[in-house]
Amino acid sequence: MPRQRIFAGERIRLLRERYQLNQTALAARVGLSVSYLSQIETNDRPMTDAVLMAFRQAFPRDWADVGVDDSMALIADLSVALHDAGDMPEIPSKELRRIVNQQPLLARHLVAVHAELRRTQEQLRSLDDAFESGSNTPLPWEEVRDWFHIEGNYIDAVDHAAEAIADELAQEDVLVNVAIIERLQRRHGVTIDTVRSDAPVKPIRRFDSGSRKLFIDPTLPPESRFFLLAHQLMRLELSDTIGSVIMNARLRSPEALHLLSVGLANYAAGALLMPYTAFRKAARDLRHDIDELCGAFGVSFEQACHRLSTLQRPGAAGIPFFFCRVDMAGNITKRHSATRLRFARFGGACPLWVVHEAVAIPDRVLVQLAETPDGVRYISMAKGLVKPSGSYSRPSRRYAVALGCDIEHARDFIYGDQLDTSEKGWATPIGISCRVCIRTKCEQRAFPPVGMAITVDPDRRGVVPYSFNKAEP
Repeated sequence: MPRQRIFAGERIRLLRERYQLNQTALAARVGLSVSYLSQIETNDRPMTDAVLMAFRQAFPRDWADVGVDDSMALIADLSVALHDAGDMPEIPSKELRRIVNQQPLLARHLVAVHAELRRTQEQLRSLDDAFESGSNTPLPWEEVRDWFHIEGNYIDAVDHAAEAIADELAQEDVLVNVAIIERLQRRHGVTIDTVRSDAPVKPIRRFDSGSRKLFIDPTLPPESRFFLLAHQLMRLELSDTIGSVIMNARLRSPEALHLLSVGLANYAAGALLMPYTAFRKAARDLRHDIDELCGAFGVSFEQACHRLSTLQRPGAAGIPFFFCRVDMAGNITKRHSATRLRFARFGGACPLWVVHEAVAIPDRVLVQLAETPDGVRYISMAKGLVKPSGSYSRPSRRYAVALGCDIEHARDFIYGDQLDTSEKGWATPIGISCRVCIRTKCEQRAFPPVGMAITVDPDRRGVVPYSFNKAEP
């Protein structure tokens, strides 16, 4: 008996609203034409098994309960499991179907092993989190950080809206920062005041909604002042768009919602100063040379790096980068990864990673070929930065930013030119965090891995006073 035809137009509309996607963006994400998706959304066509599987793979949490027969569900799960296995050739859907039809027990076993591996990884991360934070309840800033990570660090509705405003500003025959100031004054009655504050704790930005005055710390570098101007303009002009995203974010605390509001305005400011289409093209043309991009768009080194990590628009994605910011104590204060590399949620990163060296060497770019325990190689670029305080009484902020990508993108990443990226090229063996790293021969290990028994031999001492039995990957 043929299975019942499935019409899911309303569900697809709700899915687009939740993720702030238009039909073009959703069609690109699931690999359909816009016209075909439109017919499905209006219930003029039912969903085929292939389309159901595409939605299940693209939105596993939202589409898991939609009517897919057992074999199609198994094919989808097997596809995800094999994709996560590493840098392996993709298996065509016809071959996956043949595996499921001829060896269903083997397929279910592989899916079960993959599920157990994911659970184990999540348990290790949870143990690491619990140890570092002392709490099972995420703090507001952790909620917001995780929300951006789940969204892929790309917010489609906000990005498109900011890009549209950038296009309008580009029509004016003035520099973009001048155009932003004029727009704040003309459309919103906002005047800019850069008078030094006498307050003991001086804010770098303060907006008085009553007098419509925006106070900007004049000691900030020009790029920082321009960014704060863009932030204020986006808060005023994209309040509805940002508000809609916040309503659907499902965060637990009011504080997290306020932090998300600030984060989305910052995201929009970056998208205004570095419009998606123009910035992505320039990045490709310049082979992602950060200094060149800073000069072209009038932004800071950190701002350009952060923006590169957000270029994940469906159908027009940039190189998948990881990005982070590390302070003098080794704490990761910003993080995002569109690659397979995952950062420790709390505390510092692997001490062998070049970003830690960069913190101590301001204004110098360091590069590194690194290999994680899963055998994947990455090109990392890191630079130490100093943000002046404007006063002897306040210490300057010192930190480093790092940007990196999978070695397969070496030709498009200028920082890999001086590295031997061939198979014979020596790579630094880095981990994520000592508590989840299974390398047995690391001389920089600070703690044993969580959940693994250690052996202590009183008559023998290595670099660390214990060992554990785990084969090197």
